[in-house]
Amino acid sequence: MADYDDLYRELTEAPGAPGREEAVRDILRRRLAPLGEVMTDNLGSIVAKARGRADRPRVLVVGHMDEVAFIVHHVTDDGYLRFHTMGGWWEHVMLAQRVRVCTTTGELPGVVGSKPPHVLSPEERKKLVERKAMFIDIGAGSREEAERMGVRPGDFAVPYCPYTPLANPDLVMAKAWDNRAGCAVAVRVLEGLKGGQHPNTVFAGATVQEEIGLRGAQTLAQAVEPDVGIALDVAIAGDTPGIDPDESQARLGRGPVLLLYDRSLVPHRGLRDLVIDTARKAGIDLQFQLLPGGGTDAGRIHLVGPGVPSVALGVATRYIHSAASVVHRGDLDQMVRLVLALIDRLDEDCLGAILRD
Repeated sequence: MADYDDLYRELTEAPGAPGREEAVRDILRRRLAPLGEVMTDNLGSIVAKARGRADRPRVLVVGHMDEVAFIVHHVTDDGYLRFHTMGGWWEHVMLAQRVRVCTTTGELPGVVGSKPPHVLSPEERKKLVERKAMFIDIGAGSREEAERMGVRPGDFAVPYCPYTPLANPDLVMAKAWDNRAGCAVAVRVLEGLKGGQHPNTVFAGATVQEEIGLRGAQTLAQAVEPDVGIALDVAIAGDTPGIDPDESQARLGRGPVLLLYDRSLVPHRGLRDLVIDTARKAGIDLQFQLLPGGGTDAGRIHLVGPGVPSVALGVATRYIHSAASVVHRGDLDQMVRLVLALIDRLDEDCLGAILRD
């Protein structure tokens, strides 16, 4: 199996707050250009079109570029940055985290400030610190100094966590696996389609603004007019202390995850069954998950036009929506294999059978 460290590192380390995905999009444009005809929509989602033996079915395969982030809403007189969250954060994982503040003049290192325990009362230590009480320290001594550093309201910040293989090299830690994992899989899927022998036309790439309402998925699907939608995302790993099996049974290294239900989508039955049958025939271990508290781009793709049979596939990931998350390389490899196997089966007859199911 090829070494994809460069691809994974480049994608995960790039900053990409919702609505400010340009750094990730530039990487994808460069990676996708040799693999197909690149197109974007007016919000900034990007795909490459890989022509196969037939124009239809059109298969849309997408991750999303954006990550959970922070947006600066004002600078205090003392030079601290007050911020709001972009995407779903839990306050416990925000304090004392290093961040990169992305301004129009460059990036600034910073840290989400926190009180030392020495000055906390016993009652305070038991309380959850709310986001509205937090701030980012960039080392400015005043509002004017922060402005001279280039900070403006509306700038964003992302966690700082370099791409890091762990002692077990199959496990890799980085920020933004949610969802640069899907972006990487989309690129690798297109690489696997070289030669154009697939029985359809594939549009593969990534959307914008998923974390704040699945927005890019809607506009991109309207532009592509797909017949089938496959959202590539992450799934919640349940193999860490504190997570009950009823909350998640997905484990790192056990293969891709098929989402059976979330608050944005009930997957199309025929396409769901095709995923399960394809994984079984290809010898790919498949895991399952319900996610009643989340959604994926498939939730918007399936509503476009007369309706698009859609599913969401995920890579089991530890600690999503925090400053650092962990995935298993083998799961990324198996996700690529599964999507390529699905594409190989999705001809007009297969689509017709799915729609009749």
